[in-house]
Amino acid sequence: MGIQKPSWLKALYVEKFFVPCSIHESAKKNEKNVCCLDCNISICPHCVTSHRVHRLLQIRRYVYHEVVRLEDIENLIDCSNIQAYTINNAKVVFIKKRPQNRQFKGGNYCTSCDRSLQEPFIHCSLGCKVDFVLKHHKDLSPFLRRCTILQLSSDFFIPQDMGDDDMAIDTAHSTIVDNDEPWSSSSSTGSGSENMSFPCTEFVRKKRSGMHVCGRSANNCNNITEEDMATSISRRKGIPQRSPLC
Repeated sequence: MGIQKPSWLKALYVEKFFVPCSIHESAKKNEKNVCCLDCNISICPHCVTSHRVHRLLQIRRYVYHEVVRLEDIENLIDCSNIQAYTINNAKVVFIKKRPQNRQFKGGNYCTSCDRSLQEPFIHCSLGCKVDFVLKHHKDLSPFLRRCTILQLSSDFFIPQDMGDDDMAIDTAHSTIVDNDEPWSSSSSTGSGSENMSFPCTEFVRKKRSGMHVCGRSANNCNNITEEDMATSISRRKGIPQRSPLC
């Protein structure tokens, strides 16, 4: 009796992906989109650092189904005759079978689920090929490949955990300025104290109607007078005048 499905392949079928991680429930971007092939579990980007020495396979989504990059999965198993699709300039293959909704009308089709395929492919997913091999060859070992190292792509985003204090500091220094030029603050030290410039808002005249808000340093804010504020507001129409009643 030959080798049946390896444990990592079973994990791809059984584990749930694109669900919130229970370990990092309160963290952002905690969706499970990685399969650890050594632990046979699904993990989120926050868990990656704890599995950095393991073989990691990124799971992606295409038309509401789970896929993996062909370049990655070929390190683990022979993927010949599986139809691949191109997303984001990378070829991917489906992991599981996809139910065929429409009746097959002939032509080239999948050997397992009768899904219509392009020539010369005969398997629509990795699962379909595995089932075909086990049914006809009874042994999966000739198709498996030895893989000791499998790392995530360089563009995989691993979020950095940020504490409450860091969030407070980041929020305090975050300033949204509606201006063509970036707002910059200057600090000067004198008499043992530090003078910091904080942004304030100024209403300036804008063509047609409406008001435009821009950033201005604290030193220039003192020069704003009531007259400037009064003339900064432009109106398209004055107050409508009614004709006197006769």
